[in-house]
Amino acid sequence: MHSATHPAASAHSEHSVWLTSIRFTLVTTVLLGLAYPIAITGIAHLIFPRKAAGSLIHQNGQVIGSELLAQSFTTDRYFHPRPSAAGNGYDATSSGGSNLAQSNKALVDRIQGSINTLATENPSTPVPIDLVTTSGSGLDPDITPDAAYFQVPRIAKARKLSETSVHQLVDAHITPRQLGVLGEPRVNVLRLNLDLDKLSK
Repeated sequence: MHSATHPAASAHSEHSVWLTSIRFTLVTTVLLGLAYPIAITGIAHLIFPRKAAGSLIHQNGQVIGSELLAQSFTTDRYFHPRPSAAGNGYDATSSGGSNLAQSNKALVDRIQGSINTLATENPSTPVPIDLVTTSGSGLDPDITPDAAYFQVPRIAKARKLSETSVHQLVDAHITPRQLGVLGEPRVNVLRLNLDLDKLSK
């Protein structure tokens, strides 16, 4: 004898499955989409208040930037960051790289043009690669120590400072590897330029 499922029972079972799915979606949305992010943000503000607020840099009561985002510096008097392909350059709302392959002629020509221009600033020193290539985000706030040292002669000349004093300023701004092994030594360009202004006052 074969048993048959009653249509009403089948409809009730299907209705129950839908209710369970909806409840699960609502619960996980509240827990993972609201409660968890709020809790983590709250903990971050308690433990790392400055970092959680964006590592903002203030001067004379005004926000002038963030340690986490590069800005455009183009005059000879300042250290320059890495080139940027984010939007029209250093656009925090349009983070991204150029996505050009190494074999792309436009990329090769741009890099070679940048190398040729930079080589006139410091002919005796090879051009550091990070001064002619963009980062994946286009917003990298740091450069390598070599990239900072490379710019010392230009800045010293523009500000009428000794190369030794500018070199020492770079030395003071080098952040070493975390725990001695993670990442690479780096220099925050905005922080360095702010102290450069203080040096030449």
